[in-house]
Amino acid sequence: MNRDKQNLVVSVIVPARNEEACLAYCLESVVTQTGIDFEIIVVDDASSDRTAEVARSFATAHVEADALVRPNNSTNQARPKLTLISAPPLPESWTGKNNAMSAGAQVAKGKWLLFTDADTVHKPGSLAHAVAEAEHHGAALLSYSPEQEVRSFWEKAVMPVIFAELAATYPPQAVNDPTSPMAAANGQYLLISRETYDAVGGHTKIANDLLEDVAMARLVKSSGRKIFFRYGGDAVRTRMYRSWAQMKEGWTKNLALLFASPWGIACWRLSEFMLLFSLAIGAIELPVLTGLYRPLFFQLIMALCVLFFFWRRIRGAHFSWQVGPLSIFGLPIFAYLLFRSVRLQKSAVTWKGRAYKTRPSGEYRLESNKVAATIALLIVVQIPLFLAAAVVLAEYGDKIFHRR
Repeated sequence: MNRDKQNLVVSVIVPARNEEACLAYCLESVVTQTGIDFEIIVVDDASSDRTAEVARSFATAHVEADALVRPNNSTNQARPKLTLISAPPLPESWTGKNNAMSAGAQVAKGKWLLFTDADTVHKPGSLAHAVAEAEHHGAALLSYSPEQEVRSFWEKAVMPVIFAELAATYPPQAVNDPTSPMAAANGQYLLISRETYDAVGGHTKIANDLLEDVAMARLVKSSGRKIFFRYGGDAVRTRMYRSWAQMKEGWTKNLALLFASPWGIACWRLSEFMLLFSLAIGAIELPVLTGLYRPLFFQLIMALCVLFFFWRRIRGAHFSWQVGPLSIFGLPIFAYLLFRSVRLQKSAVTWKGRAYKTRPSGEYRLESNKVAATIALLIVVQIPLFLAAAVVLAEYGDKIFHRR
């Protein structure tokens, strides 16, 4: 079915590299969208698995659906056109994803371009609603932060901590404020008008940026155009990583790029974990405390305060209460991933079999006074705990461990 370029509202562009495990779910959720005229462009980025075959099966389904449409029967609705293309050879200084998305944009015909990842699942009617929402807000770029699906221990522990930190660093009210320089977007769902994409230079301007979504948002906002960013659990969901190995590689790639002072944040989260850990120690030792051994109460109160604010932060990132206890263990893991990301940003990172040279280490600001203060806090805050524990063990050790 030929579609007139002027009538095509959205081009959905899906870059895919070795995504056979999830691509079919993504495409099925997109092809069944209603209420808007759109096309789908899958860009196979040199996959070594069945990614191209999966996409090709949906393109075949489109042709078969078209054949069922009868001119005088408007009740039969053909599937939207799905085009499978191969990403061109990777140019020097380009990331693979930017190269694939740029290739998809070059053949796209829609007034709007939706860049979405292969591991996303789109809820019915979300595409038409997203375009309407962008137009309602007068936004040249709209981006949703998807609902994060977490299943394994690693996902439940780490993902809430990371997204809570991102929500605090990039509050939507500041991102959406035209007077604020803050810009952010989530590459899992990034809708941009064709006019804007061409005007800011598209992915050519951010060819080597590993944080291409935020970079694109900065380009758009610095051009004087409006961006609109919010949590989009009502529109799209995703499961980013299915194993610890994938998570470690994925977040190492760009986690440090998301924060101005990654070392400082990592140290603060370690101190937070130690305070929360002291809460557990306090709960164990509290029954044997008497008389002069009240210092541990101060430690306990501090830990309870930290726990309260930690819980609020996790809930603010739109994760269920069930993952709260596990996410406590995500604090030191998050710190490890940040430290690892900072270290590798000084040399090179790997992602899906490709190595990328990163920016000079001088571009990552290290607030030494903040880090020093945080490390001191790690030590000083724990002194009451260890002193109290030592006194308790000295006084009651025999009674605890050698009950008669």
